Amino acid sequence: MRVSGGSPDHTGHYDIRYFNGVVTDEERVETLQHMIRAYLTTFRDNGLETWIAHGTLLGWWWNGKILPWDWDLDTQVSGATLDYLGEHMNQTRHTYTPKDGSAERQYLLDVNPHHTERTRGDGLNIIDARWIDTQNGLFIDITGLSETQPDLKPGVWSCKNDHEYKTRDLFPLRESTFEGVYALIPYSYDQILVTEYKHSALVNTEWLDHHWDPHLREWLSEDSPALHSQPRSEPEAPQPPPAKPGLGNLWRRF
Repeated sequence: MRVSGGSPDHTGHYDIRYFNGVVTDEERVETLQHMIRAYLTTFRDNGLETWIAHGTLLGWWWNGKILPWDWDLDTQVSGATLDYLGEHMNQTRHTYTPKDGSAERQYLLDVNPHHTERTRGDGLNIIDARWIDTQNGLFIDITGLSETQPDLKPGVWSCKNDHEYKTRDLFPLRESTFEGVYALIPYSYDQILVTEYKHSALVNTEWLDHHWDPHLREWLSEDSPALHSQPRSEPEAPQPPPAKPGLGNLWRRF
């Protein structure tokens, strides 16, 4: 698996092995919802620690859901967990039965053979693993975090895309929910989001032809009937979903 940071068109958000054409917006949202539920549930059932990150974490902050304009999702794991995935779970397939009664889905856990290289290099292997929907090729990007320079930068965790986090900002991970299932999030989630996206990302109520509806606590597209049926009011910044410190994460398996 050799991957770059993305491409300007949506085809860059698919694994070519399972690509059968660009899906509709409805199918994209449904795929991502089932995919993150399956991923988080499978990792928890196997005692593997993972947490949501980047734009996926931003979606959690607004209403505990995927941002409706997202085409893929992001999670992180420790370097130790990544090594375990590479040694014991690479190329494994996982079946998930949605609770809404829709068809069973299957996912491939694909670990990059270059995952042990913890530097950026030529930038073509910054994604360490992917959780891929074998029905249409959409995926979750999984990146590992490691203390790559413990002598020069003790307590600083980084990925191969040059994102850096302090230990105290990540751990202990907080327990919450995302898309209706148990999820872990970084301890200082607000600081991490402001560092990556600036404070405006936590207060702006219009983005990519979507408007935040404080009554429904949803991002609505401009052509959504619900948007025009709601009374206009002053924009309100959201309150993130409940998140409590998970002290059990102080004694992590990986």
